[in-house]
Amino acid sequence: MIKVYVDTSVFGGCFDVEFEEWSNKLIEEFKAGLKVLVISDLTLKELEGAPPNVRNLVEEISGEHKEYVVLNNEARGLARHYIEECVVSEGYLVDAQHIAIATVSRVDVLVSWNFKHMVNLSKIRLYNSVNLKYEHPLLEIRSPREVLYER
Repeated sequence: MIKVYVDTSVFGGCFDVEFEEWSNKLIEEFKAGLKVLVISDLTLKELEGAPPNVRNLVEEISGEHKEYVVLNNEARGLARHYIEECVVSEGYLVDAQHIAIATVSRVDVLVSWNFKHMVNLSKIRLYNSVNLKYEHPLLEIRSPREVLYER
């Protein structure tokens, strides 16, 4: 089954007119067991400051369709490499950490609505060039709309 790392923007997108259709469809696919939600301690920490309706979305997904991962030393080091290699600046460390966690966790895809620093062809190529340089796997980075199950 496909493992999908979801950043905070996807949960918030469930309540944003521009993104709600696709974010909610993806959440429904997790609930139905069509995909496995991979969520990090970093995402959970970011969600602590979100409104209750956004925070509660994680709990609505069954534990059997959810996997937890953490910002470990390997991911911290890789995120640092992204900054050293000028993929993103120090001010976007959290974005680099999300990418790094997903990479070292070997998920199938990271999903986000962050088009500036994540779901961006030139950034994806740069992240993956750093991944290859430091002997990590390539990472697919897409918007929720791109990973929905085709019926």
